[in-house]
Amino acid sequence: MSRIESFTSKSESSPDVTGFLHIPDAPNNHGLVLTHGAGANCETPLLTSIARTFADTGFHVLRCDLPFRQRKKSGPPHPSQAADDRNGLRAAVAALRSRVHGNIFLGGHSYGGRQASILASEDATIAKGLLLLSYPLHPPDKPSQLRTGHFPGVQIPALFVHGTKDPFATVDELRAALPLIPAQAKLSILGGAAHDLKRGKFDIAANVVAPFSELFRRGAGRP
Repeated sequence: MSRIESFTSKSESSPDVTGFLHIPDAPNNHGLVLTHGAGANCETPLLTSIARTFADTGFHVLRCDLPFRQRKKSGPPHPSQAADDRNGLRAAVAALRSRVHGNIFLGGHSYGGRQASILASEDATIAKGLLLLSYPLHPPDKPSQLRTGHFPGVQIPALFVHGTKDPFATVDELRAALPLIPAQAKLSILGGAAHDLKRGKFDIAANVVAPFSELFRRGAGRP
């Protein structure tokens, strides 16, 4: 089991971190930073359910709002804000490191996962691995506009969780892109799920936590 607390961390040298911290009753001393997509915030049912499930297995999980969402309650980010959002993720990782002393993992849904992966390509020390939910490989109906330019720079393992009805990438398109990542990259497929991954109403333990743990047992040390 786990409990949830509101979380705020402020610093003069980095973006504020706001969100919710899931605190496990039986901690494994590892942590996961989890953030949202372009049209959402950290309170979505998907993120809440995934955070709760990871916490129930021992992880401290920080669900946080990206800087663009802290500035405005709705609407997507402007492309010029992406670097600031990555700085927000960096600040969130630092905030969680003050609570746990084991491995820190970084993840997000859609836009949040994309920024997490770009940050990892810029700094391989930012986290032990990535959890990428509904990675937006390309805009809907624009398969030639691939968002994979940074993939060769991702030096840490990644689990992609993707639905078979996601308009941002077919499963085959995603499978074709994963070899661009030099680190281990695995895919967990949710049949019939769209971009919202059924709002978290699926077996998260079997489809997310188990393959995530297996990835790191094999290639990156036990989480």
